[in-house]
Amino acid sequence: MEQWRRAARALEAQRKDELRAMSEPEALAASDALLSLALVVRIDPSRVTDSGLVRQQDIFHRRRR
Repeated sequence: MEQWRRAARALEAQRKDELRAMSEPEALAASDALLSLALVVRIDPSRVTDSGLVRQQDIFHRRRR
């Protein structure tokens, strides 16, 4: 399990280094690519009116009692 933790820390450090090394045009292009996915990915019709957050909060609230 410790190997997974070390790998996670190393990957996070690598991700941060890559983000810091990006130029402004590269960062804008990357964010544009991510935002454009919202137009391509099909959203389940039930998520349009319900994200599940209210149900999740209700479940967490019940566990505290």
